[in-house]
Amino acid sequence: MSKYLPIRLKKLPISFLLDVRALLVFVIFSFLTLIVIILSIGMGEMNILPVDVIRALFGAGEDMHAVVIQTFRLPRIIIGFIVGASLAISGAIMQGVIRNPLASPDIIGITAGAGAAVVTFLTFFLDEKDNSLTVSIGWLPVAAFMGATLMALLIYGLAWNKGVSPIRLVLVGVGLDAAMQAVITVMMIFGPLILATQEKIWLTGSVYGSTWQNVWTLLPWFCFFLPLMFVFARNLNIQELGDDLAKGAGTAVQRQRFILMLVSTALAGGAVAFAGGIGFVGLLAPHMARQLVGSAFGALLPVSGLIGGLIVLLADLIARTAFSPLDIPAGVFTASIGAPYFIYLLYKNRNM
Repeated sequence: MSKYLPIRLKKLPISFLLDVRALLVFVIFSFLTLIVIILSIGMGEMNILPVDVIRALFGAGEDMHAVVIQTFRLPRIIIGFIVGASLAISGAIMQGVIRNPLASPDIIGITAGAGAAVVTFLTFFLDEKDNSLTVSIGWLPVAAFMGATLMALLIYGLAWNKGVSPIRLVLVGVGLDAAMQAVITVMMIFGPLILATQEKIWLTGSVYGSTWQNVWTLLPWFCFFLPLMFVFARNLNIQELGDDLAKGAGTAVQRQRFILMLVSTALAGGAVAFAGGIGFVGLLAPHMARQLVGSAFGALLPVSGLIGGLIVLLADLIARTAFSPLDIPAGVFTASIGAPYFIYLLYKNRNM
């Protein structure tokens, strides 16, 4: 069987080669994700059989099952998958743009910048009396995006010295991440007392308390930036060859790099706005996907998204069932896996 399947759209001037192996991997992980979603919906203080879960999703089954699934579990699972996919895609884009295997939104401080912006937003726009926002929640991902973008520009500017060294960029990112943590702490001190406790859990990384309002706010944000990912995927492939070769091929390197960084920070910012600092997903998922489908970004980005979503779903499932009735933040489990892996990558790339 041929490795690539040619796809041609006769009515549109579009043609491309589809990697058969990448398609197979995508289908397998889609199936695994669907299984995990069904199992996750059914597991909790009230266990629901997979058959009853499917019935409830299609509007049949018991009323109690429908209430538990539709009101509490399904929004949380949808947010978890979108957050994981956003962080993974953001990490894959960042690794391609910076050409640094250590890059990810949380490692170099992008999520910390988004987190600082969100905490500041909540501090000034949360009504302490009824614990509700005085402005639309739709401004939350915008605030996170602005914080993430400003942080990305600051990191890149400070790390620049006739080029950007991978280790220098990571060190600058770690330093600014610590600075943003200080900003977050200050905002928590000046903010309402009830907000400080909620923010501490949120900054660890948790999808606890997700609602349909969160879903309908984050979903359009994700769906808007997702097509841009595919449009600019081939530009990432060219940029990995180096700036000189990319310019020789007629690519507007700086403009495309700026757009790609905007897409990356927007996805990371939206994820942080509703799930906090779930760490290392943007590092783990792209590396796992690269082992399965190679480094071509047309296949790498969607597979990274699926793996990232699956990682967060599994982390959240363990977080809310393994220590019941306690609900542990999902970020605790992603960090326990991601931190040792980051140390391994740092040692592996110590001569860069």
